[in-house]
Amino acid sequence: MTTLLGHNYIGGGRSANGTLQLQSLDATTGDALPGTFFQATEAEVDAAASAAAAAYPIYRNLSAEKRATFLNAIADEIDALGDDFVATVCRETALPAGRIQGERGRTSGQMRLFAKVLRRGDFYGARIDQVLPDRQPLPRPDLRQYRIALGPVAVFGASNFPLAFSTAGGDTASALAAGCPVVFKAHSGHMATAEWVADAVIRAAERTGMPAGVFNMIYGGGVGEWLVKHPAIQAVGFTGSLKGGNTLSQMAATRPQPIPVFAEMSSINPVIILPQALKLRGERIAAELSASVTLGCGQFCTNPGLIIGLGSAQFSAFLEQFGAIMHEQPAQTMLNAGALVSYSHGLGLLHEHPGLTHLAGKPQQGVQAWPQVFKADVSLLLNGDELLQEEVFGPTTIVVETRDQAQLIAALHGLRGQLTATVIGEPEELLEYRWLTELLQEKVGRILLNGYPTGVEVCEAMVHGGPYPATSDPRGTSVGTLAIDRFLRPVCFQNYPDALLPEALQNANPLNIQRLVNGVSTREALG
Repeated sequence: MTTLLGHNYIGGGRSANGTLQLQSLDATTGDALPGTFFQATEAEVDAAASAAAAAYPIYRNLSAEKRATFLNAIADEIDALGDDFVATVCRETALPAGRIQGERGRTSGQMRLFAKVLRRGDFYGARIDQVLPDRQPLPRPDLRQYRIALGPVAVFGASNFPLAFSTAGGDTASALAAGCPVVFKAHSGHMATAEWVADAVIRAAERTGMPAGVFNMIYGGGVGEWLVKHPAIQAVGFTGSLKGGNTLSQMAATRPQPIPVFAEMSSINPVIILPQALKLRGERIAAELSASVTLGCGQFCTNPGLIIGLGSAQFSAFLEQFGAIMHEQPAQTMLNAGALVSYSHGLGLLHEHPGLTHLAGKPQQGVQAWPQVFKADVSLLLNGDELLQEEVFGPTTIVVETRDQAQLIAALHGLRGQLTATVIGEPEELLEYRWLTELLQEKVGRILLNGYPTGVEVCEAMVHGGPYPATSDPRGTSVGTLAIDRFLRPVCFQNYPDALLPEALQNANPLNIQRLVNGVSTREALG
């Protein structure tokens, strides 16, 4: 059993200078868990950011192989966290042990995936344009570009993924892979979990000889502003509410030196069900969709919060089946008491909205979240009603029935940016409705056919992002290998002798030899 100190992690050491002590709670009972956690002072936040800044020039100049070794060591340490650790996470989050064990594997898997990216070397994005001394009217100089780490990154832990989107989660993994030291702000809902994982990261750092400030962690409410505004911090990674993401983005934009915020915030992930699919397998779709809506108590970023269909007898039958299934779904414990308060508040707003009708679900009461289904008039989408598009974090979804194809198109145009959109249909009608793909590409980061969005594969091609308000920057992703791009920036070298160039740009680099022999730029070679 690990003894929790509750101290902040700064520059390879521990610090507890603050007088405010915080308590971690059992998500099911509300009882205090053993141990207290010390809220970071402003001086400690400064020390953590400064430690990351001191580590930055050392860490970013380590070879890709050494950074890969570090990431693999973190993965090994996380995999070694045993039953006591799993039990701690379960108590803090009310998530079942199987979910935590799976998430632990995903977390270590992300680290190993980025280690492979580092060893591959293409993350440098090298581009080479060789000198053309005889070009007229002017010669061209030798120009070579690659990408370097932005600098220290502030990462905020997510409530709904205590491992995969938290201490050593995707933002931390991609920032460390890029060469950026991290200052992690632990989520108040699972501080004990954060300490277990932070210890694992520190053990890996010490074992592989990383600079002391490569990873730092602070506790406490209200410390995020000090962190984001600290001049050493050069980027922010965040997964959470729209309000929280917008607040951090505003802080970062109004600094003397503005910095990027990569925030994943709010998405209702529309599911569009086509008529022939309902006719042939409506009952099965109703069962599968209800399982997706209630999976993990609806606390997934990709929870399907909006269901859209064309009005028909089949759609009416589907609604009846879907509502009946949802009405019988059991209540579930949410991640923490704050999540339940937020869920209850969101349901209250939906019940009070004149354009919404409650279709199914037992009255919300007690200490658990009850699944709910509402039906909205299509005019709310057509007119851009904000409440309809605001994510209700929990096992609730809204159904919209459109009159015809023209109204469906208009309704989809009314959607704000999303992480995902799903189309459920039969092969022949998917061809007929192929225009959906063109339209949805402008709205979302990932389009699914005949699947359900609750499940995000960690791989090369995955995009877990989308236009605002799904994310603050639609050009990136917080899941998959492309996530490393957020924490890199390009640098160009002009007329540099080979010996002075970074290794990634030197003529002898295996990745450059063929393109130099062929006399083409890196960009052309990759194309």
